[in-house]
Amino acid sequence: MIRIERIHEAGTWQGEAADRVTLDREDRHRRRAVLTGDAGLTFLLDEPAAVHLRHGDGLELEDGRIVEVLAEPEDLVEIAARDTAHLVKIAWHLGNRHLPTQLMGDTLRIRRDHVIEDMVQKLGGKLTPISAPFDPEGGAYGHGQTHGHDHGHGHGHSHGHHHHHSHD
Repeated sequence: MIRIERIHEAGTWQGEAADRVTLDREDRHRRRAVLTGDAGLTFLLDEPAAVHLRHGDGLELEDGRIVEVLAEPEDLVEIAARDTAHLVKIAWHLGNRHLPTQLMGDTLRIRRDHVIEDMVQKLGGKLTPISAPFDPEGGAYGHGQTHGHDHGHGHGHSHGHHHHHSHD
């Protein structure tokens, strides 16, 4: 089976992708996985430690072809606030609960959770349900599924199920 030789961060690779692989957040955090692209190309991700693939990353195969990573849209809520200080307060409360949170500049994104949404509303945040790719911020120490995104060397993920399906 053809292997991933190197992972290129989004925006650092050029050319036309040979295929695309669409994965949700959990499936984009792997050490070893057999992946199948949307057009049927099957390849192996095999890394010494788990890596987190982000939307737009390029997976360079042994033969030089690139497979583009696409983040599968998920049910999220976008959080807006009155001003920056208010947004920081809401972000602090989300972080205090160790919730994966995507920083979008003047808004935040989290996965749908009625308990957390109620908390954010009580804090004065404005919520907008959306379906979008989810790339939460990495953790401060680079551990777990919210770890930092460092692609200074080759990466591979592999696990034993097909990725051309819905995760409903």
